[in-house]
Amino acid sequence: MKLLEGKVVIVTGAGAGVGKGIALEAARQGARVIVNDLGVAIDGSGSSAGPAQQTVAEIEALGGTASANTDSVAEWPSAQKIVQQALDLYGRLDGVVNNAGNLRDVLFHKMTEEDFDAVVKVHLKGSWNVSRAAAPHFKSQESGAYVHMTSTSGLIGNMGQANYMAAKMGIVGLSKSISLDLEKFKVRSNCIAPFAFTRMVGTIPTDTPEGKARMEVNMRLEAHKIAPFTVALLTDRAAGVSGQIFGVRNNEIFLFSQPRPIRTAHNGEGWTVETCLERAIPMFAPSFFPLDKSRDVFTWDPV
Repeated sequence: MKLLEGKVVIVTGAGAGVGKGIALEAARQGARVIVNDLGVAIDGSGSSAGPAQQTVAEIEALGGTASANTDSVAEWPSAQKIVQQALDLYGRLDGVVNNAGNLRDVLFHKMTEEDFDAVVKVHLKGSWNVSRAAAPHFKSQESGAYVHMTSTSGLIGNMGQANYMAAKMGIVGLSKSISLDLEKFKVRSNCIAPFAFTRMVGTIPTDTPEGKARMEVNMRLEAHKIAPFTVALLTDRAAGVSGQIFGVRNNEIFLFSQPRPIRTAHNGEGWTVETCLERAIPMFAPSFFPLDKSRDVFTWDPV
């Protein structure tokens, strides 16, 4: 029996790249797939049913079952339609992969409100819209799995992507919240930061030697290799995994650490601005003030 036999999965942004690979792999594992894609340009403009329909055609050629959907994840009513399509056609829903995205890359001091809102609306609000639309059905059946695409741009950082980074870090918080709130209903939620060459990565500037070198590395990262681990997280055998942040890069799978305190400062008398500058700031700025790295907890108690 295939690992997703009898299950129904929604994959957003599944007309190309990472999303398409996930939709194809989910179908290979027996899932019936709602292939959501607006067929828009990188910046979110335009639309075409072609990409979603092409993915459906490839799934059907493999002997699988799929249906195209071109509703926008960025709008609440449209997200409801995506979920409703799964219920109307297949009678249930078992997994959601929030992969849809866009880019409006520009340096922070030049970024417009429209640039910021357009990206956050698709990545973060879109992930919330589709996840929230699916939640009542997961809750009532006491099962379900979410996989959300975050990014190392958010986890680590990247220039010219304040909108994208904010959205992708927001998705990490959203996923953690879902995992906590729906745990008692046996619903799971995880994030993946995919390392893959897609048309979104292809927009990175290559007008410097560093940019060219980076692009050469990126072009070796295959989009379809994100799919196996994503699909594995949707299966029943991953029931014990939730609230985590993963990375997938070609043949490697990473588990990212969760935010935790790594160094503390205590002053029994309380802190003033001056003592913060004298004692705390040096501890937390090792590039300027060499520290004894063998210690992580520093305490000043009055004599």
